[in-house]
Amino acid sequence: MASSETPTQSYSEKWYWDDRYTNESEPFDWYQKYPSLAPLINLYVPHRNQRVLVVGCGNSAFSEGMVDDGYEDVVSIDISSVVIDTMLKKYSDRPQLKYLKMDVRDMKAFEDASFDAVIDKGTLDSILCGSNSRQYSTQMLEEVWRVLKDKGVYILITYGAPNYRLRLLDESCSWATKLHVIDKSLTDQPSDTPKWELTKPVPLDAEGSSVESAIGKSPDVHYIYVCIKDESLKMEADAP
Repeated sequence: MASSETPTQSYSEKWYWDDRYTNESEPFDWYQKYPSLAPLINLYVPHRNQRVLVVGCGNSAFSEGMVDDGYEDVVSIDISSVVIDTMLKKYSDRPQLKYLKMDVRDMKAFEDASFDAVIDKGTLDSILCGSNSRQYSTQMLEEVWRVLKDKGVYILITYGAPNYRLRLLDESCSWATKLHVIDKSLTDQPSDTPKWELTKPVPLDAEGSSVESAIGKSPDVHYIYVCIKDESLKMEADAP
């Protein structure tokens, strides 16, 4: 165990999460809770029988929120066996919620094109905090792309601004990407009118420079990248 690592560097390490979940039993949601994101999830995952994968689920109540909202097949994975054991016991009476110990960089237990949507709240960010971040993040994104059906969506909730995240997304796989933003303060059901309309995409060019003109410099938001798997784009990229 690399005790000299800073906490953020440790976010990509299994031992860190096992230790954290051993000592912290209360549910915790990174960035946003389900109620604040539900309008966007409902927009891009409109049918309640669509199969959804939540990666790096931790002890979040997000998956539970989806099932409460009517989604019938929500699979949640995490690298920590400690938290998965906890969640299996907690939701043993709810068959719509499935929990598996799995590394998002290696999801061979899932067949190709087996999910309609993949939701990521902070998992890619955690991997980017650790060692070999570029290699591991590429492995993760390639696995996410593989398990998605064609036209399936990868919904990435992150603090990473477009000038950092777009290149990583574009270089890993063939996505058609839309960007949404949500006020950081809206971590639960909004009590008043939000500054940004969640379900309206922000204008997005290849470098992400259009975003600043639309929402200002250093906005206090979480960025939500809706990445649509498009196999035709991959065929174009692979063509000689």
